[in-house]
Order: sequence, then structure tokens, then C-alpha cells
Amino acid sequence: MSSGKILLGVLAGVAVGAALGVLFAPDKGWNTRKRISKKAEDITDDLREKFDEFLDSISVKVDEAKEDFADISEKNRAKTDETKKEAKTATA
Repeated sequence: MSSGKILLGVLAGVAVGAALGVLFAPDKGWNTRKRISKKAEDITDDLREKFDEFLDSISVKVDEAKEDFADISEKNRAKTDETKKEAKTATA
């Protein structure tokens, strides 16, 4: 299971737990709705932040993979050129 799925599950559990806790608390309806709304905003902000961090980490990994691929490609191109030169020298 990926850490992103685990994190999402934990955050969803926290959100449900917080919402149920507020709903069963002995308080006036408008105050309860206000608390739920505030908690939902907080959770949404947290999820948005975590998602942005996740996207940033994926972006970094993709950039690293591109650089690695470019390095390997350049090395292979250099070896191919060297092999061609050796072949020409051997046949000449």
C-alpha cells in the first residue's frame, strides 16, 4: 500500500471522527454546524497541502528519472560512436 493511500485513509478517519464528535456533543445546532464547517475547511486545507507535497515529490522524481535517462542515453551514444570508429579503423 502506498504512503499516499495510507495518509489519505488516516486523514479521512480523522475527519469522520471529528465530525461525529462534534455531532454528538451537547451544543446548539448553529454552533455545531459552525464547528463542522470550520473543521471541514481545516481538513480540506490539510488535504490540499498534502496533495501539493505529493505532486511536488512526484515531479522531483520524474525530473530525476529524465536526467538519469539522458545520462544513460548520452553514454550509450558515446559508446556507439566509439564502436563505429573502432570498426572503421579495424576495416581500414
